Amino acid sequence: MSKYYPPTDGESKFNCIHCGVFAKQKWGQLYYGSHSTTSSPITYCRCEHCEYFSYWHQGCMIIPAEAPVCPPHPDMPASVIDEYNEARSIFARSPRAAVALLRLAIQKLMPELGEKGDNINGDIKSLVAKGLPVQVQQAFDFCRVVGNNAVHPGEINLNDTPEMGQHLFSMINFIVEDQITRPKQIAELYAQLPESARAAVEKRDA
Repeated sequence: MSKYYPPTDGESKFNCIHCGVFAKQKWGQLYYGSHSTTSSPITYCRCEHCEYFSYWHQGCMIIPAEAPVCPPHPDMPASVIDEYNEARSIFARSPRAAVALLRLAIQKLMPELGEKGDNINGDIKSLVAKGLPVQVQQAFDFCRVVGNNAVHPGEINLNDTPEMGQHLFSMINFIVEDQITRPKQIAELYAQLPESARAAVEKRDA
């Protein structure tokens, strides 16, 4: 999965909030008055790929109201995507509330990976016993610890460190890429092998 560059005030390139493409951005100032000669505090940004506009005030995107965080992975399960998108829509106003929703998204993701979904820590332990790669385990535990601090006061203050919440969106997409997308891609490629070759593999491993 390619790196996500969030929309940032004044930047010349980033992933567009509308089309998601990493593209050049053209900035301008809004003017008002009978002859449009008085500058306003509102700036605009036009994506050179999709040509859609976003509007900004004091360094923050105000239209659209979505937070500049990465969109859901294309293979994100339907059972998870509503919480993810709701968290994305409120992140700019309340990082703590958004992260609490993402914690719920992680819990809902667990049954999609064959776990119970009752206890995130226990599900991670079960996945590790089944051979979960260390990097994915660390991504899960990052989501678990940051999410717990959103629900229960702890050492991480998400309103003071919203970037922790931004990383959580990326971690969930990374988990989906590793645990859902890659196995699906490999299974599709394997299915293209001749039937005789697949039968020989099955006989070897029987």
